Amino acid sequence: MLSNGFSWFIVIWTIFLAGMMGIGGYFMFRKFLKRLPKEDGMSILDWEEHYINETRHLWNDEQKELLEDLVSPVPELFRDVARNKIAGKIGELAVQEKAQTMTQELIVKGYIIATPKRDHNFLKKKLKERNIDYTVYNQYFS
Repeated sequence: MLSNGFSWFIVIWTIFLAGMMGIGGYFMFRKFLKRLPKEDGMSILDWEEHYINETRHLWNDEQKELLEDLVSPVPELFRDVARNKIAGKIGELAVQEKAQTMTQELIVKGYIIATPKRDHNFLKKKLKERNIDYTVYNQYFS
């Protein structure tokens, strides 16, 4: 016969495991959806990779360091994913504008467009730390 305390432990442990599996499944499903090809035959992640590869030669060390600094508030676990998403959007903008070099304006504009609104306060704080006037980008914040 099981003690009452051990029974509660089993119930709580079962709920905890089911919750963790649900959370993990949610993130795996999101990644799966991003890997599905769209009408053009390429997935969201394929396009990100394409734009990164297409504009890799435009980046110099100063711009890479700026991107790293802007992405630094993102928790380490998610930083690589965030960096790729943001770099992909920046690359897309550079291709659309036929940029010859990667500029600070492209990086900040791409960062704003690629990130959700809730992260814009972190960006403004980082830009203020780097003495970059973010008021010129107000049109992209909305």
